Amino acid sequence: MLASDNEPDPHVKIYASGGVDWKFYDHPESLIEEGLRYKEQGYSAFKFRKGTDWSFSDMSLKKYLPFLYKLREAVGPDMDLMHESLGGSGLSVDEIVEEFCPVLEELKFLWFEEPTGRSQEEQTIYNHIRINQALPNVMVTGGETKTNRFQFKEWLDRNALDIPQPDANNMGLTECWYVARMANVLGKYCVPHNWHGGLTTMANAHFTAAIPNRLMCELNQTVNPLTTEVFIDPLVVNDGYMDLPDKPGFGMELAPDLEKRFPFVPGPAMSFRRKNPVIQGGMYKRSKK
Repeated sequence: MLASDNEPDPHVKIYASGGVDWKFYDHPESLIEEGLRYKEQGYSAFKFRKGTDWSFSDMSLKKYLPFLYKLREAVGPDMDLMHESLGGSGLSVDEIVEEFCPVLEELKFLWFEEPTGRSQEEQTIYNHIRINQALPNVMVTGGETKTNRFQFKEWLDRNALDIPQPDANNMGLTECWYVARMANVLGKYCVPHNWHGGLTTMANAHFTAAIPNRLMCELNQTVNPLTTEVFIDPLVVNDGYMDLPDKPGFGMELAPDLEKRFPFVPGPAMSFRRKNPVIQGGMYKRSKK
């Protein structure tokens, strides 16, 4: 149910966004272990990715689907599960519609995010509408790379998206607010994308608290000192909720000497990512043993 009024709620539900480091070629059961770990920590919602590049891992949909059944059985029916994009899996839209979507419905997933990937060729309104029509109960979400309300409008109006996912890091709080109001008029939730550091997390969490069609806010579970070490008082999630401070601004005081601890490093925005030692030089080839 959408919120019935415009009163902000500083008790913000947080979902665990992970499933990044599980590898089919090395301990594939780690996905199930990760889901159980978040459940033990008090989270009631877990979003995960499709695992190591499928062409490298020799993965197929037939091999992949059993993991979804195992995960659902392990965490139980009360934990919300959300699946990230299948972009890069090599699956066609027809395969996603005919073979993948029915499993998400059967396992009662909450949503399917950016289902076809983010390339211009894959990410079309037509493909999203097809997938949404194949998911009568599972919601289709997306929009993290969009930068203003106008880019969302047609996707919302044509039901290509059930939930828009603006990001204050990409489009600012004001534009996020407009997107949320547009969605609210259509009876849709708005859930921000939040895959960056602690400052962006506080902006997106306050945004979530302020809108009437709030549901929850994402929290990146990968190791990131720019999330955990930039404030004097650390971010705290208890039983899947973050209680926002009532201090001025976003309510957090920055730790001293951040510019010395985290100096600017020139280069591509994603240059901080560590290379997978098994996948050499960006080439998806199995290493010789």
